[in-house]
Amino acid sequence: MDIGAHEFSLFGLLLGHLVFWAGLGLALLRAPWWRLRKPEDANVLFGATVLVALLWTMKAGFISALSLHLIGATVLTLMFGWAFAVLALVIVLVIGVLNGHGSWGGLPFNAIALAFVPVLISHALFRFVDRRLPNHFFIYIFVCAFFGAALAMAGAITAATLMHWLSDTHSLAYLRYNFYGYALLIMFPEAFLSGMFMTLFVLYRPQWVSSFDDARYLRNH
Repeated sequence: MDIGAHEFSLFGLLLGHLVFWAGLGLALLRAPWWRLRKPEDANVLFGATVLVALLWTMKAGFISALSLHLIGATVLTLMFGWAFAVLALVIVLVIGVLNGHGSWGGLPFNAIALAFVPVLISHALFRFVDRRLPNHFFIYIFVCAFFGAALAMAGAITAATLMHWLSDTHSLAYLRYNFYGYALLIMFPEAFLSGMFMTLFVLYRPQWVSSFDDARYLRNH
């Protein structure tokens, strides 16, 4: 879902950059940097970022600039928190540009659609579940990880579709009939893989998952 910047109006370019730099700055300020003092935590974050970067290279293309790939935003958000998730996905986008996928001009818009939106959805759903629903392992996995990943992917696809339309790359009717409906199908593999990975992590490496608490979700304390 590579979004270019050359077709945006001046106002659109300024707005996109404003949102991107404000969001990136907020993530840098709110990130729990103290967690990286432990070599294990730093290595896990670095390794997860590299794995997501590799995941993004496996794309299914429709037409020019309308390719699909898994994003992993929900797993990153649940494991490291929203701030580190945003930073990790922005790094993944930078790696992609360095490897010839996308452009520097389109980076802010891709970051908004593929990082900010899905991470915000994943974080908001987790906060809702954390406050409103019972503390239960299966609720955490099926709602936060499985359903959260599907919802986050739907949000990313919708945001990317709207940006392609606003940039006048394709008409809304063209995007709706030739991309959007098919793109939503990737919600299911995103949800399945996210749910599977989070299940494995909370069972075997719960210390890697910042949003998971054994006492709450397993012993219901």
